Amino acid sequence: MQIESGTLGMGGLLDCGALGEGSECRVEAVQETRREARNAGGTCVILFDAVRLPQAEADWFEPAFWGDRASPVASGGRGSAWFVQTPGGDAVLRHYRRGGRVAAMLGDRYLWRGEDASRAFREFRLLAALKAEGLPVPRPLGARLRRSGPWYRADLLVERIEGACSLAETMRDDLPTQPWERIGSVLARFHRAGAFHADLNAHNLLLDRAGTVWLIDFDRGERRRPASGWAMQNLARLSRSLRKLCPPGQEATLELCLARLGQGWRQGWDERGSVREPL
Repeated sequence: MQIESGTLGMGGLLDCGALGEGSECRVEAVQETRREARNAGGTCVILFDAVRLPQAEADWFEPAFWGDRASPVASGGRGSAWFVQTPGGDAVLRHYRRGGRVAAMLGDRYLWRGEDASRAFREFRLLAALKAEGLPVPRPLGARLRRSGPWYRADLLVERIEGACSLAETMRDDLPTQPWERIGSVLARFHRAGAFHADLNAHNLLLDRAGTVWLIDFDRGERRRPASGWAMQNLARLSRSLRKLCPPGQEATLELCLARLGQGWRQGWDERGSVREPL
């Protein structure tokens, strides 16, 4: 079934011809399926995309299960992500782990407030919704929760973006040649859709071989009413990340690049009148 006007029903196909740069045409909707499973670690609850994975096992969220088909993700994060080769294709497996001072006390444990409030299930569903709207995010494949008393631990499995490198990597080679206007335009698309990214930085922006800009890692992300206030705060966070990673001696060049990014964002944001607000 072809869905018109940029909307997507369960099991439908997205007509993204009018969505612009970074869209992915004829994306079949994520078919969320829930199951309980058990392995050596105990009982867990799994959400998975039945379109890409006819079944999902508890062991699939353990890096050791994949053996030589798993390799650590080198850049960004907290050393808790792996590239894995799954029956649903190449993927990234991420174990949720706390940062900052609280990490010393709680490590990878989170307070249980129910399945729907868990970080893994919230991110799975947010990615599914953004993907359905034609935004350039990785497709969620599976999420797992393991509860122990008042705490839980969580994992997420998403598709791997083929041939992609982070902006943090590519900007080291040549700052001016990065597609700054395009990056700004893509971020404006997310902001116009009310998609808030809680940790917008250069490691979470990917560029693939075709030049598409992708946004990854939506842990603690959420939908908001589109507004320039929080969107500008989001961009300011990205700017701080880029300045920290700026190669020595290229500070002035980076400021010119940030101006180009801002120009692309403003042009994209000015198109917001043609976008239906999600709330």
